[in-house]
Amino acid sequence: MNQTPMTLLASPSSRRHALRWAAAGVAAAASGPAWAQRAPQATAVEVWKDASCGCCHDWITHMEQNGFAVTAHDTGNNAVRARLGLAAKYGSCHTALVGGYVVEGHVGAAEVRRLLRERPDALGLAVPGMPVGSPGMDGAVYKGRRDQYDTVLVLRDGTSRVFQKHG
Repeated sequence: MNQTPMTLLASPSSRRHALRWAAAGVAAAASGPAWAQRAPQATAVEVWKDASCGCCHDWITHMEQNGFAVTAHDTGNNAVRARLGLAAKYGSCHTALVGGYVVEGHVGAAEVRRLLRERPDALGLAVPGMPVGSPGMDGAVYKGRRDQYDTVLVLRDGTSRVFQKHG
């Protein structure tokens, strides 16, 4: 028995089958070919640091390996930290801006992602000083040592609270 496309669609099960195939085709066409789909765009980070600071370079590498696109300025960070309103007591060797937030020192990429996801009303995050074991301060030269430290959420009034404990 020869069936034309019209007679195939005459039965309810054939119509359902054809509709499923049509819907799948529309969905595939809407999403485009797999090779044409783009990876998510990297989150931009702008960082100010000293040109000769090795741990700043290591922190930048950590951020890039975790999906951030970093632009670095080798001009030091004291002036920009002050301009951005972050008190010196939260200071470290580099200052960054990401998603409208200040990120001071060796803050981990996961914490920056959390900050951007939660979007608290705050100035940003800081890891004051340069604790060993924090991102950028965790190279072979430290022989696996890990200090206890806190990443703090710095509020707009200058106060802070613990955002993440380490160690």
